[in-house]
Amino acid sequence: MENRNNVTVFILLGLSQNEIVQRVSFVLFLLIYMVIVLGNLLIVVTVKSSQHLQTPMYFFLSVLSFVDICYSSATVPKLIVDLLAEGKTISYRGCITQLFSVHIFGCTEILILTVMAYDRYVAICKPLRYTAIMNQRWCSQMVVASWLGGFGHSMVQTLLTTQLPFCGPNEIDHYFCDIYPLLKLACTDTHVVGALVVANTGMIALGCFLILLISYVIILVALRTHSSQDRRKALSTCTSHITVVVLLFGPCLFIYIRPSTTLAVDKVFALFYTIITPMLNPIIYTLRNTIILCLFSWVTHTDTIPQQAWSPLSSPLLL
Repeated sequence: MENRNNVTVFILLGLSQNEIVQRVSFVLFLLIYMVIVLGNLLIVVTVKSSQHLQTPMYFFLSVLSFVDICYSSATVPKLIVDLLAEGKTISYRGCITQLFSVHIFGCTEILILTVMAYDRYVAICKPLRYTAIMNQRWCSQMVVASWLGGFGHSMVQTLLTTQLPFCGPNEIDHYFCDIYPLLKLACTDTHVVGALVVANTGMIALGCFLILLISYVIILVALRTHSSQDRRKALSTCTSHITVVVLLFGPCLFIYIRPSTTLAVDKVFALFYTIITPMLNPIIYTLRNTIILCLFSWVTHTDTIPQQAWSPLSSPLLL
């Protein structure tokens, strides 16, 4: 079928049409975006600058923080500008670019979280082989594989979208360009494309979510042989991590695992994985962690890091 495309500009309806809500949201999301960028950038700089943090766990954490900055930057700046703009428009090419960016960074984040779960599994269940297994080469290969996985996933989403003809309505009931709202505007039957989206996005999210849950179960079972202090740390840590996992994967699964339909609450759920999770990650992965002590040491040029915190076994428990 010939790809007919008469639409050159899309109109983003955003989160709300209420002027007061828009102004309040502008201040709120501006502050949140500053927290996301500064918090995650601080983690990246601290990990790269400190010799105490040259471990696989913190290497993955710095990559996750970088991805969080990119992920939120794909949607939040545009959202903030549109909250005070008269015409909330985005060009066709800009829309496709945003779609590609959201999915490459979103999928990469999911895969990095899965890699981090694998790192914790090896550290706790195979502590004597941790250094041999989680060597620098293997860690780098897993990060590269995560980026390639995100790129491949995003390319599929983008190619599916660019093949659709847009010849009528151009109003997107969302605050960014995503696959399902665009499918709704296409002037052709999209059932096959919708099924492919579920197979692509939904199955990746569901598969990684199950892997994460299974890894936590294995870790908790393995901790029965450890001291009560280690078990308390692990339970406290896993609770925080599972909270982040639920906030990220819950809305993703709600949106992408179902057939290609759009609901009014989709854009509210999307806030969790595009804005809230990138904001919470620095809090979850630092306030409960000796990285704060390392940051203090780096700033004050003093050695205040407890050396026992850097063993392969204890690091994931403290994280």
